[in-house]
Amino acid sequence: MTIDELKRQAAAKALEYVRDGMKLGLGTGSTAKHFVELLGERVAGGLKVICVPTSEATRAQAESCGIALTTLDDVDRLDLTVDGADEIDPQPNLIKGGGGALLREKIVATASDRMIVIADETKWVAMLGRFPLPVEVIPFGLAATRRAIVEAFAQSGVSGQMAVRNGSDGHAFVTDGGHWIIDAHLGQIPDAPRLAGLLSSIPGVVEHGLFIGQASIAMLAGSDGIRIFERP
Repeated sequence: MTIDELKRQAAAKALEYVRDGMKLGLGTGSTAKHFVELLGERVAGGLKVICVPTSEATRAQAESCGIALTTLDDVDRLDLTVDGADEIDPQPNLIKGGGGALLREKIVATASDRMIVIADETKWVAMLGRFPLPVEVIPFGLAATRRAIVEAFAQSGVSGQMAVRNGSDGHAFVTDGGHWIIDAHLGQIPDAPRLAGLLSSIPGVVEHGLFIGQASIAMLAGSDGIRIFERP
């Protein structure tokens, strides 16, 4: 099977957890896109759900699929969020944000009773860090923020090159919230929870791509089928 077919297989498995009347969070990215499409087919067949999208791109796709949408201002809790990931470790902790929606994704995940992460088997790692860690920052005072990020890396025993992410126009990529993203190439992150806490304490950091303790279930589609990992 192709990688795209594996992503769709994982999305289809996650759909088995959706029940009529649920309030859902809809993730962003190539794997989550399959889930939204498959969910739209179920909605067309009579399934009743209401959903909160994690990006403007997901909002547009969900609307085109006829999925009813709401906001976290109008619902206090979500039953379930289904989203992809750039990396998944055995806990399962995650690196997310390759698509630039990490802030809204984390807000929605935190407002959910459960989070299911869907991916193909190439996203599985023994230790987070192979994928560049996205750190969403405020452009004001960027140099000072970068220095603080470097210090946080040193305190947690990691180091690597950092670069402001560029968009397709050659200028700095701007998130849906109007912020920039620094991608940090760290290789391995031995203590991801510690690094997450240090980054969160930096005033110029809006959010980071370490999702620690938020995924309830990870579904990894591979050549041997789907492996399911649940948080203890």
